[in-house]
Amino acid sequence: MSYASFLAVAAGLSLSACSSSSFLTEVQGEATVPASPAGTPTLLNAFPAISSFSALDFNENQDFKNRDVTKDEVTRVQVKSMTLKILSPNEQDFGFLDSLEAVARAGNSESRFASREGIAGMGLRPPNPTVGLNTDGSLDLRPYVAAPSMAIILRGSGRLPEREVRVQATVVLEVEGGLL
Repeated sequence: MSYASFLAVAAGLSLSACSSSSFLTEVQGEATVPASPAGTPTLLNAFPAISSFSALDFNENQDFKNRDVTKDEVTRVQVKSMTLKILSPNEQDFGFLDSLEAVARAGNSESRFASREGIAGMGLRPPNPTVGLNTDGSLDLRPYVAAPSMAIILRGSGRLPEREVRVQATVVLEVEGGLL
C-alpha cells in the first residue's frame, strides 16, 4: 500500500470516528394547580412553576453523563415530545385547562417550543389523562441547553379546578453531539 493510500484510509477512518451521535434524554417535573375558592369560579392566569425545570444544567443530566457528552459538545437539540399528565386526583380531567405553552429560557432569551389550544374540549377522560403538546420540530434548543442555566416555563389559561390537581410534565429531547 502506498503512503498516499494509507493517508486516505486513515483520514476516512478519522472522519467517521468523529461523526456526531444522537441520543434521547427526558426532563420531568411536577406541579400543583391550586383549587379555586369554594363556589367561586376563578381564572387560571398563571400556570404553577415546576421546580425541577427552573435551573437545568445539562452537564448534570444522567444521559449526558452516560454518553460522556458535555453541553458544550452539543450541536443540535430538538424537542421530540412534550406531555402533561394528571397524577391526582385520579378522577380529574383537563376540563379546567384551555391552553398551554412551553417556553425555554436562558438569560434574557426565550423561545416557545410547544403549545396546545382547546385542551378542555378534547374530552380526555380519567383516570390520569395525558395531553400531548404540539412541538416546533424546526426549533433548535442548543443555545438554551448550552447556557449556564436553562429554565422551562409553562404558561396556561383556563379556570382553577374545583380541587387541587397535581400534574407531571415530561419533555423528551433528541440531542446531537459528542463522538461515536
